[in-house]
Amino acid sequence: QVQLAQSGGGLVQAGDSLRLSCVASVDTVNRHAMAWFRQAAGEEREFVAAITSSGSSTYYPNSVKGRFAVSRDTAKNTVSLQMNSLMPEDTGIYYCAAAATPDTNTFRYRAQDYQYWGQGTQVTVSS
Repeated sequence: QVQLAQSGGGLVQAGDSLRLSCVASVDTVNRHAMAWFRQAAGEEREFVAAITSSGSSTYYPNSVKGRFAVSRDTAKNTVSLQMNSLMPEDTGIYYCAAAATPDTNTFRYRAQDYQYWGQGTQVTVSS
């Protein structure tokens, strides 16, 4: 059973940086595509970043490209999301997620394709 435990988040001002971490069960990050999603109040869950199980590729939507960076540490079974130049529209609950994929270079961007989820952490960016 895959388990994901998140940490980080909080209240910051526009322009600030924040780092989120997700500690996974042993061998999860090198056997699953890992991703971060966020959900603003009253909105659907939105894809934010993904990294393949090989670790060779990362993916971002245009809304965060150039500002956010996903990384992983297989020795620590951890996936992190570095968020820079934060804007008020980045506010929401952030979730890490893991998805089984057919090969090590496949990623998923739909929430419905992810089987395992962290508990979520609030990120609030004030203007």
